[in-house]
Amino acid sequence: MLKTAKGRLRVIGILEGLSFLILLFIAMPLKYWADSPLMVQIVGSLHGLLFVLYILAVIHVTLKHRWSFWKFAAACVASVLPFGPFVVDRKLLRD
Repeated sequence: MLKTAKGRLRVIGILEGLSFLILLFIAMPLKYWADSPLMVQIVGSLHGLLFVLYILAVIHVTLKHRWSFWKFAAACVASVLPFGPFVVDRKLLRD
């Protein structure tokens, strides 16, 4: 799976999507309701790294597979939406 550009994008997308959901639904509530900001620092940093890797992987797949501008734009917009990378995986990457 990690040998192809699409395979790498799928793995990074799943990890990025999971880190975003953990940040939104676990770390942020812990920060504000339990006064525990450490989880946001850890998960937020990891999510930031995975977000950058996801965008780079989208660029790589776009160049390698000659995706249209609209596919590229949809994959980039999906990266900032909860569950977005999972939709990209389902709609754009499964041929």
